[in-house]
Amino acid sequence: MGEEIAKDHFGEDDFKAFRERLARETALLRRIQAEGGLSDKGPLIGLELEVWLIDHNFFPAPHNQSFLQRLDHDTVVAELSRFNIEINTPVEEIAGEGLSRMHAHLSKTMRHCATNAHEDVDTIIAIGTLPTLREEDLSLEMMTPSNRYAALNREAMRGRGGAPISFDIDSSKGGAGFNAAYEDVMAEAATTSLQLHLQLDDRKMVSAYNASLSLSAPLVAIAANAPFLFGKPLWHETRIPIFEQALAQPTKLQRVTFGSGYANEHLIELFEENLSAYPVLLPMCDAAKTDADFACLKLHNGTLWRWVRPLVGRSSDGKPHIRIEQRVMPAGPSVLDMMANAALYFGAVEEISGYIDAAVAELPFEKARSNFYAAARDGLGAEIEWFGKKARRPVASVLEDVIALAERGLRKLGMAEHLIDKYISTVSMRLETRKNGANWQLAQFDRHGDFHRLTADYLANQKSGLPVHEWPD
Repeated sequence: MGEEIAKDHFGEDDFKAFRERLARETALLRRIQAEGGLSDKGPLIGLELEVWLIDHNFFPAPHNQSFLQRLDHDTVVAELSRFNIEINTPVEEIAGEGLSRMHAHLSKTMRHCATNAHEDVDTIIAIGTLPTLREEDLSLEMMTPSNRYAALNREAMRGRGGAPISFDIDSSKGGAGFNAAYEDVMAEAATTSLQLHLQLDDRKMVSAYNASLSLSAPLVAIAANAPFLFGKPLWHETRIPIFEQALAQPTKLQRVTFGSGYANEHLIELFEENLSAYPVLLPMCDAAKTDADFACLKLHNGTLWRWVRPLVGRSSDGKPHIRIEQRVMPAGPSVLDMMANAALYFGAVEEISGYIDAAVAELPFEKARSNFYAAARDGLGAEIEWFGKKARRPVASVLEDVIALAERGLRKLGMAEHLIDKYISTVSMRLETRKNGANWQLAQFDRHGDFHRLTADYLANQKSGLPVHEWPD
């Protein structure tokens, strides 16, 4: 959800004071980095998962306030819409059994959420876009009551001069696309994601960030799980264009973006770009906090959704750190699939970081960005460019390389061997069968032509714990 703010209306004095403090905090972060004061802790990993609340008819259940009150769980919080919540896991070391502990925590929390059902909420479901979602579900009345969200919507629309938000998403299957216009940002609520966090020694962060960008295309292809919107088959990962277009601004740099380039010397460059290039949306900082808390910097960064985003935090050693949030993958299909996706990402980043300069020389940023959108549109059927190959290749072929890279990287990171085998074999079988969440949904709908049955069957399979490559159509 992000940090709540004290009010939802602002004057010019609020914006002026916020910009001044944001500039001070950005300069302070740069100074701490230059003096070697950022944390060297890591590798450490974290996870956030956005999920849907649904009723017994498989429609969104807009009751997260009563649901969360009953649940009373400090790692589960509200999201933008009343029918979404976010599950967080504790920070773990990746060495040894860390990913297994994260897996167990996520599974336990999801079971706890499912048993928290009441007459207003039947259960939870982790899926990129809900097949039974209706346009009327995305009204302002469905917004979670929050100063942050109310202000975000108002300021985002003010930045557009009040012009409606236009959607234009084609269909990868050749049918009718989706075209519409909305007067608010609530379409963002049609998307739920798996967000992975990676913290390393500060000296390794630029390499890991650039590796994360280059890996975005194969990651979204293997994980795609959002092929439908309002009954239309669109992109294999329709979540990507929905989120981007829901918060589109009439400026060159967008607030949901693949970014403007690889990082050069340090990830602080991205916070400096935040300061210089992006208007402030939420000019509200806690006066009780000092510049060293980076409250304004965090809040401003929280209104920018790079698909690979830097985040500022404070480590157990008391020093500030910058970590990476990888946002390209959707929620679902199963917990095992999501943890396998995490292992694939963490391992591949570790391996590619070792030769990142050569890699990005062969894969310029513009090609990495084009790869990302091709993979989001066509999933495992996409063709992209990759290191060491000038010609375009099927993304499935690239994924064979990435899986091998990830396996080596996880061994370097010290992950338990049985976990490497468990998670890498899960991804390998998904690739071999060409059955990710998107392909399973498309095949199931082609066979039965019923979104309610699709959602019911999907939920039953998710509850079974089986990885998606073992799901029957």
